[in-house]
Amino acid sequence: MINFQIRAFLILAFCTFTFSDVSAAEPLVWSVNSAADALRGEAIGVSIDKNGKITAASAVNEIASVGQPYVWSAALDPQGNVYLTTGPEGRLFKVTKDGKTSVFADFDEINVSAIAVARNGDIFVATSPDGKVYKTDSTGKFSVYFEPGEKYIWALAVLPDGSLAVGTGDQGKIYRVQSAGAKPSASLLYDSSEMHIISLAIDRSGDLLAGTDPGGIVLRIQKDGKAFALLDSPLREVHEIAVGSDGSVYALLLGDSVSAAKPAEPAATASPATITVEKPNPMQPPPLRRSKYDLNGAKSAVYKIRPGGGDSIIWSSQSISAFSIETGQGIVYIGTTDRGRIYSVNDTGDETLLVQTEAGQISRLIRSQRELFAAAGNPGKLYRIGSESVPAGEYRSPVLDAKSAASWGSISWTSSGSVRIETRVGNTEKPDETWTAWEPVRSESPRGSIAGGPTRYMQWRAILTGPSASLSEVNVLFLPQNIAPEITSVQILPANVGLMANPPIQIDPNIALAGLDPAVFGIVVAAQPPRRVYLRGARGFLWTAEDRNGDKLEYDIYIREISEKDFVQISKGLSENFYSLDGLALRDGRYVLRIVVRDTPSNPVNTALYGEFQTEPFYVDNSPPVITVNPAIKSKPLTITFSATDKTSYIARAEYSIDGGDWQSIAPADGIADSPEENFVLELPIMAAGTHLITLRVFDSAGNIATASETVRIN
Repeated sequence: MINFQIRAFLILAFCTFTFSDVSAAEPLVWSVNSAADALRGEAIGVSIDKNGKITAASAVNEIASVGQPYVWSAALDPQGNVYLTTGPEGRLFKVTKDGKTSVFADFDEINVSAIAVARNGDIFVATSPDGKVYKTDSTGKFSVYFEPGEKYIWALAVLPDGSLAVGTGDQGKIYRVQSAGAKPSASLLYDSSEMHIISLAIDRSGDLLAGTDPGGIVLRIQKDGKAFALLDSPLREVHEIAVGSDGSVYALLLGDSVSAAKPAEPAATASPATITVEKPNPMQPPPLRRSKYDLNGAKSAVYKIRPGGGDSIIWSSQSISAFSIETGQGIVYIGTTDRGRIYSVNDTGDETLLVQTEAGQISRLIRSQRELFAAAGNPGKLYRIGSESVPAGEYRSPVLDAKSAASWGSISWTSSGSVRIETRVGNTEKPDETWTAWEPVRSESPRGSIAGGPTRYMQWRAILTGPSASLSEVNVLFLPQNIAPEITSVQILPANVGLMANPPIQIDPNIALAGLDPAVFGIVVAAQPPRRVYLRGARGFLWTAEDRNGDKLEYDIYIREISEKDFVQISKGLSENFYSLDGLALRDGRYVLRIVVRDTPSNPVNTALYGEFQTEPFYVDNSPPVITVNPAIKSKPLTITFSATDKTSYIARAEYSIDGGDWQSIAPADGIADSPEENFVLELPIMAAGTHLITLRVFDSAGNIATASETVRIN
């Protein structure tokens, strides 16, 4: 049996102030009530405004599919026909107003990279790499118009006098071509210090605007070739430039250059995003909204350059790449690679998801007086976004991962007009045929029960019918299945190292009486790491525990001597994750500790769970070693031999002192101190004649000390 002694030992417990939970096993709440929340879902025929309000979107009609992976650019002619430049088969497609699609021209080069349409209907297209500029007539017959001899032709623009601006790379030159067959040397307008001229546009004064890579510079170039920088961005590529009706210039910047002409891979089938919900932490402030001016790590940004000078960033994103912009009435449209989404942003930065298409990316936006067209890649399509709203739209939430089987409670929402909420549940991360079918929430009020038994995953959708339908908030309540806590590691400190808690925080007792969490009042009640102090005979234990439900935990401590069968409980209901064992209250021997962790503070007794951890064996050794000294051998040098034994642990080291002087180490006879019994041979240095006191000191591995002395006389 373990021999416990009753003694006045300072128990180093961590005395924290505890408070009662508002209720045990509280359900979690998943809320979708902001734009950031709503944009994680799928918007099928719905729009999402800056506050996360979901309404019917403008009608999106696919009017052409060109059977090509990539649409590089697009343009409108005066008759309202849309032309699409594609790759990798080097074709130019024509889409008429009534949606008839045909191959207008087929070129030898693999990519038709740029297009510009003159006021008289002349169509200019550029091919890459090592391409040319072609001019086509109304029948699609084409001829070489200009050969710059450059690796890439990135952009074309028709100047007010009818001449053609050509932006190239990788020498960063801009040409002004006034007639077919013009020589590059005679047509050079501006030779920049940049590698690529990626984008071109014409401002309201008729001057040429150019965007560069890798400097991210927007230039205004006059007719005489004089350039003036309007913007120098920390992002590297000015991918597109658009001019507003008031003369403002909008520039789309990319953080990663696409000037190497590496098209994106075809988009895979979109899967709903998966989210998790954590217990709220009153001490955790809401995440700071990143400033749109913080471009560190940004993928794209849109600048507004005012006519009188000066610029501002109206939109930026660290996660979304935008490939096209177009101006509207007081807004800018932004086409992205984010599930083929098109956003509208006003000058103050208010962002609205206008529509979501079925394309992988929007590569070009063009606008007529009444309609907005979106050219898409992955695969190559053309969409028309009308001014009328769809009759009905659908919003699908992200998939909620409860992290374990959960009991689904109620779902409530705030809406107006005709809005129907449906739910489904399942046990696979991506919804498939094993999930339940969509089940309407049957309730006369905007609150009802979620159908389906305990599952790990859940998703909801909203069907909005009519132009007045809107949805601004949805809340889902659920109770995850309790998961047993576990202790993942235990650290056993060396002998005689005890643990002492830092002083507890003083908390107003009225907080506990009210059943409130002190964290609500800004009081941190989390345990601080304990202090380590010297305590004779103590053994300290530190552990880490984990609970996937985020429950509060408590611990029970049990001990067993190796030779015994049963554990004995020595502590119950600890709230801290450390313990100091009073080794002086135990007999010498080898022991193991069992630590049991329970989540009872957060769960009813009948649903609370526990886990346990058993330590490696450790020594409790309170007895000093025994030193046996043999008579001194009167030889030169004078030699003392002795042995040291310890019944529990091993001999750690030995020292000697002559006449109370400094302690000197002695090596064991076999060269290493590693066993319960060691022999030592001490050859004393030459000493003066007379009587001398030789003191021996031996330590065991538990820090116990034994001493012995021997008197010698030197003649």
